[in-house]
Amino acid sequence: MPRPGWAPRWAAAVGPWGCGLLALLLLLLLPLPGPSGASEITFELPDNAKQCFYEDIVQGTKCTLEFQVITGGHYDVDCRLEDPDGKVLYKEMKKQYDSFTFTASKNGTYKFCFSNEFSTFTHKTVYFDFQVGEDPPLFPSENRVSALTQMESACVSIHEALKSVIDYQTHFRLREAQGRSRAEDLNTRVAYW
Repeated sequence: MPRPGWAPRWAAAVGPWGCGLLALLLLLLLPLPGPSGASEITFELPDNAKQCFYEDIVQGTKCTLEFQVITGGHYDVDCRLEDPDGKVLYKEMKKQYDSFTFTASKNGTYKFCFSNEFSTFTHKTVYFDFQVGEDPPLFPSENRVSALTQMESACVSIHEALKSVIDYQTHFRLREAQGRSRAEDLNTRVAYW
């Protein structure tokens, strides 16, 4: 049991103001709500099935669709992206993974579909990440004419580095899940044989 007035060594090293600054820094690194939106979903796609998703997008907004098949068959699906008028912006057949970036040409509801209609008996697990718009500035003052303070600049750098870490973690989790699925499938076949 710690004695009254006890503090960890790192707290003594940074002092009473350092702890407050550290807490402020961590608070600033939390995601802020804003015009940017992202949807990350992992879902089951049955055999002979098609699953569509819809997103309202404002004209001129930059969007990115990334997907990867995690389990099932030859790890492939068909993917199609349409604008509000039904014009096909992206169409790929039997892809394991891909990424597509576009800028919305008009306001409206964009539709993207994943299809497993070519598969007669194998369902798939599909992951996708649909990012709409740019992230809002970390600090409202980032858009000002004057330079950022050293603390603000450090916070922005840390925030960008942590976003990269999140992207890498997601990528490696998907690779691990795909590898585990293949290993379990191989183990089942060997055990059956």
